[in-house]
Amino acid sequence: LMNSSSDRLSIDGMNVADAKKRITRWLEEQGIGRYKVNYKLRDWLFSRQRYWGEPFPVMHNPDGTIVAVDENDLPIELPEMPEFRQQPSDVNDQTEPQPPLSGAPDSWKFVEKDGVIYTREFNTMPQWAGSCWYYLRFIDPHNKEQLIDPQKEKYWMPVDLYVGGAEHSVLHLLYARFWHKVLYDIGVVSTKEPFQKLVHQGMILGEIEMTLYLDKNDQPVSADVVDENGQHQQTGETLQMKKVTEDDVEKTGERFTLKGQPAIAIDARAYKMSKSRGNVINPDKIVEQYGADSLRLYEMFMGPLKDMKSWSMKGLEGVHRFINRSWRLIIDEEKDQLNREVVAEEPTREQLRILHNTIKKVTEDIEDMAFNTAISALMIFVNEVNKWSKRPVSILDPFVRLLNPFVPHVAEELWQKLGQKESLAYEAWPSYNEDYLKQTEIEIPVQINGKLRATIQVEAEIAADKQRLQDFTLTQEKVGKRLTEKAIKRIIVIPNKLVNIVLDDK
Repeated sequence: LMNSSSDRLSIDGMNVADAKKRITRWLEEQGIGRYKVNYKLRDWLFSRQRYWGEPFPVMHNPDGTIVAVDENDLPIELPEMPEFRQQPSDVNDQTEPQPPLSGAPDSWKFVEKDGVIYTREFNTMPQWAGSCWYYLRFIDPHNKEQLIDPQKEKYWMPVDLYVGGAEHSVLHLLYARFWHKVLYDIGVVSTKEPFQKLVHQGMILGEIEMTLYLDKNDQPVSADVVDENGQHQQTGETLQMKKVTEDDVEKTGERFTLKGQPAIAIDARAYKMSKSRGNVINPDKIVEQYGADSLRLYEMFMGPLKDMKSWSMKGLEGVHRFINRSWRLIIDEEKDQLNREVVAEEPTREQLRILHNTIKKVTEDIEDMAFNTAISALMIFVNEVNKWSKRPVSILDPFVRLLNPFVPHVAEELWQKLGQKESLAYEAWPSYNEDYLKQTEIEIPVQINGKLRATIQVEAEIAADKQRLQDFTLTQEKVGKRLTEKAIKRIIVIPNKLVNIVLDDK
């Protein structure tokens, strides 16, 4: 702000936000103003001219005044009606079409009170009007005396986390906050805000559609030189568009290109699901073919919760295979019993390390709503355990509990196969032990003249020390027999990573 000062107040050189605060504070000090937040609430067609929706709890007096319905007569229920269309203009001598409720039975439309015949309101609220306070009623749904018991409200409110689409910010959430503030002002709730944290889940788009552009000679044109209208940016020629599949393309860096022609970029993009594009995914068909657990797992594995993501049947098939691998990790499918590798033995230190690292990763990722990386950690765990000749039950038990939030049906069956009687739903979440997170041994590759010649198992303490790692490496038989009569010129040691022995060429 420039040239914005007087003999009583100066805001020169300030940004607008700070200047507003200084002006407001000055007005308050002078006693001629006060700080206040005004909420602008958009009507958004709150009054609807159709049948569906909550009836307004008001009645119209013949003299033009409006009165509220007695509390004892609430709630007002919609009347049974065979026809929900707008009523013709001659109903009730009106000159304009009337809402469907104007055609309701007279016993519903008219109410006699103290000798006066009142008419109900024929417009309705927009259905989500009632949902503005549902989170409160969920806490105390059977209370016939109050909206909510004050003690229950103080215990449960405010809501810790609200997950919803971005469209809710200008519809449900805005009105929920507005109504909640009204309830706060009249003492029904104890918090000014209903929700502490809001997370928007990203939209799921249809599968990526791949388009190859062709010129008039049917020669491919790179999508890099095609404008939004499908015209060549240099020649202005309107190009042909040909749909191609994943089998026709390959990934070159960050883009898709025509197989065998890396200079020809393919237009690959995903669109919002719509019937007109024919890219809508029917979840019922997915469940029928792959199961509910596969659908559930894939939706969480697609990517970060907040990101927009495109659907991929190959991705779905991938997580379906992971579920099958998890099942076969424990169950012999041919015999329908536990695998012979599943044993009631004490796990090794390394097995415990892998398990507890997985518990830590999955637990923290779920808290951060990073479900896709939590699932990745479970996939890594399964790959590791598949290498073991013995799979202790004490390792598999917590693994199944980790699996449960993502694939509850499969996890419940695995839980029972492991001999458990109670439902997995009642089991505690596994905890990790920091002592097991430390790696006791590290596999170190040993190179001779830059070529890998051996790998050695080294205690973590030794592997972290440059000199000790060098000395230990030279004592190993598998390394010693690789050394020739040539003298060692130098040894390159990278702690915890690598040992490279350089021999003299002479």
